[in-house]
Amino acid sequence: MSTSSGVLAQVLADLAAEGDRLEAVVADLDDAGWHTPTPAPGWDVATQVAHLAWTDDVALKAATDKDAWDAVVLGALADPEGFVDREAVALAQQPGLLARWRSARDDLRQALVDRPQGEKMPWFGPPMSATSMATARLMETWAHSLDVHEGLGAPVEDTDRIRHVAHLGVRTRNYAYAVHGLDAPTEEFRIDLAAPSGDVWSWGPEDAAQTLTGSAGDFCRLVTQRLHRADTDLVAHGPDVDRWLDIAQAFAGQPGEGRAPR
Repeated sequence: MSTSSGVLAQVLADLAAEGDRLEAVVADLDDAGWHTPTPAPGWDVATQVAHLAWTDDVALKAATDKDAWDAVVLGALADPEGFVDREAVALAQQPGLLARWRSARDDLRQALVDRPQGEKMPWFGPPMSATSMATARLMETWAHSLDVHEGLGAPVEDTDRIRHVAHLGVRTRNYAYAVHGLDAPTEEFRIDLAAPSGDVWSWGPEDAAQTLTGSAGDFCRLVTQRLHRADTDLVAHGPDVDRWLDIAQAFAGQPGEGRAPR
């Protein structure tokens, strides 16, 4: 097994574990449970799961069916601001949501395994490798799972699977500046995050002038806009790092409103 295929296998295993954890929380919900509000305004539990199912299905189209993918793109171009939300809300009203999500998850996993190594697939942002797509799906599955758990009042513990989310949050630093119309800093930051297991995950040169420290869980919640910066334990040293924490996002698309301070 090559290094790249080994990384993909690990990300896919962690993605499956995140999906299984969320499925276990929602599998036995009654109709009222599915319509429990979540922290995302206007989104109940069903809408959160529907969004994941829809996006997994669209990712499958991007990987396997050019005509179907092109049709999705045309729909997005017709309504760039409301397309994704509209699709999630519509799917949430249809029967068999959980089965549809399960099928999309499984089919996407196989498509990513089968994709020729090094061959990228189209997406709403830059084209993505199979590993990048799996990482993005893990990030979103984890983030929406947080919303579902919070809405249902179900406790959720971080695991070291969030390392993929943290890595994505670091890698998208310059994108966050660009999407806000800002020039990204030319220098690298040193980032040291405390993992759930107690390890320390690090990025950037040890002698960097600007640094970020704190817990990986809070960093991941920040870059997925599940936690306001004021409610994190993150400590920035340097003006550029400080600015980054105000705009960081690990997801493609325009900046969201984020969460209000608690």
